[in-house]
Amino acid sequence: MKRIGPVERFVPLCAVTLLMALSLWGALTGIGWLWAGVVVFGALTGLGVFDLLQDRHSILRNYPVIGHFRFMFETIRPEIRQYLIESDQDEEPFSREARSIVYQRAKNEESARPFGTKQNVYEGGYAWMTHSIAPTHLDRHDFQVRIGGPDCRQPYDASLYNISAMSFGSLSANAISALNRGAAMGGFYHDTGEGGISRYHKSGGGDLVWELGSGYFGACSEPGTFDPEIFAEKAVDPQIKMIEIKLSQGAKPGHGGMLPAAKITREIAEARGVPMGQDCVSPAGHSAFSTPIELCRFIAQLRELSGGKPVGFKLCIGHRREFMCIVKAMLETGIAPDFIVVDGTEGGTGAAPLEFANHVGMPLTEGLTFVNNTLRGAGLRDRIRIGAAGKLIHAFDIARALALGADWCNSARGFMFSVGCIQAQACHTNTCPTGVATQDPLRQRALVVPDKAVRVANFHRNTMRALAEMAAAAGLDDPRSFMPHHFMRRETDGEMVSGSKAWGYLPVNFLIDRQDVGDGYLQRWDRASAHTFQPPEPAGKIVKKGEMRRQAAE
Repeated sequence: MKRIGPVERFVPLCAVTLLMALSLWGALTGIGWLWAGVVVFGALTGLGVFDLLQDRHSILRNYPVIGHFRFMFETIRPEIRQYLIESDQDEEPFSREARSIVYQRAKNEESARPFGTKQNVYEGGYAWMTHSIAPTHLDRHDFQVRIGGPDCRQPYDASLYNISAMSFGSLSANAISALNRGAAMGGFYHDTGEGGISRYHKSGGGDLVWELGSGYFGACSEPGTFDPEIFAEKAVDPQIKMIEIKLSQGAKPGHGGMLPAAKITREIAEARGVPMGQDCVSPAGHSAFSTPIELCRFIAQLRELSGGKPVGFKLCIGHRREFMCIVKAMLETGIAPDFIVVDGTEGGTGAAPLEFANHVGMPLTEGLTFVNNTLRGAGLRDRIRIGAAGKLIHAFDIARALALGADWCNSARGFMFSVGCIQAQACHTNTCPTGVATQDPLRQRALVVPDKAVRVANFHRNTMRALAEMAAAAGLDDPRSFMPHHFMRRETDGEMVSGSKAWGYLPVNFLIDRQDVGDGYLQRWDRASAHTFQPPEPAGKIVKKGEMRRQAAE
């Protein structure tokens, strides 16, 4: 059978198009319509010739003109799935049900659901809260936690739910302004992200947590080099309540970044303290410290330079031994952070390599459980507060995180939804359709700051009310009283496991007292050193470097 070539496919298509155009417009009396058909046919002919001659797309060379439909459908595939095909429970990465409840709470609309749950309650992974026959009644929802250890002179009372780190540059000026105004209205804090403190972060007067990443933006004379004088000058600002050192973030732990010079505006350069016309580099690691003890001393330095404000760090757990190195350094130096924020690998970002987003870092549940138990084992848990971040947008999410050991929770994408994000997943293209994650002035004009600020405050207030209702249903007087035994999880279809077994608390001082509680805690503790993050070399035998690293890293 003779193969049909691209030219033979193209000619009939043009002929059919011409005949259809002539038939339609020939039925009309106006001569202008006929000429319009000729113009359309000519444009399609020109496009077909171009497709045949170009060498970038095989599909267009074989299927000129009609091959463009493939690219068009591929472009709108996420929207087609989101609005027509995707079920309410499909997480892409947030389900329609999850997004809808944020929109409704942000708008102060009814968020109740009819007809019962849509979830399969007998499926493995399903979790639920155990309720009380004698529920309590809570008249308040503005619960707070005091952050600040014995070395802190300016402790901060934080809400149990706050805005997680998002930089100006990743988010638009209008989005940052709306978030900060909303935080001021609702009495919760706004994390600046590692991109520095922009004028928009300060525009609403909301409480700020200044995040310092490896680029030290806003506290550097050049990116990647910390400048104590510049930091001290800004850190004493009363709007800044806490300082957070970003060791890693959940969406791309262990990965640096670069903002190309072409994308750096004067306002971004102002916030980051970097020159115009140069690429802005965020190194993968910090230059201000290289060992666990140096990290502890850096924490003490920032606390002193800021006038005694709470200082802590954020990380996604990777090598568990390395976190134990930091804990050992706390014990050896007597210097401990005021707080630690645990970020799960399910956390969000404007852009990340697929491999990092999908397969690097520990999920929040396991990371939070490990950090809580390690601090308990070292006798430091009462001194250090723990924050949690990673897809926490419902009261149930927050309640379970509190039960697993968190003192408070943060959310980025939840608050993005409250200012209008529709999960278009175009954050890295500068074409965000709602003006949330773009620097295009025309696109961000769609985000009206006064209106969205109110929605931010509404979302926070209504979520906290739902959290209070859940605590009351469990018979508690405060959400901070949630414990693992208040939750159950279905391990496999048909098998229930108590939260105390799945995420149980380990004994206080078990590491100091050298109690072997299983799960490799004591073995990792013995391999951890306060003086280096490097793994110890196995003694008594010679092994290949790759094998040695595998044995010692964990």
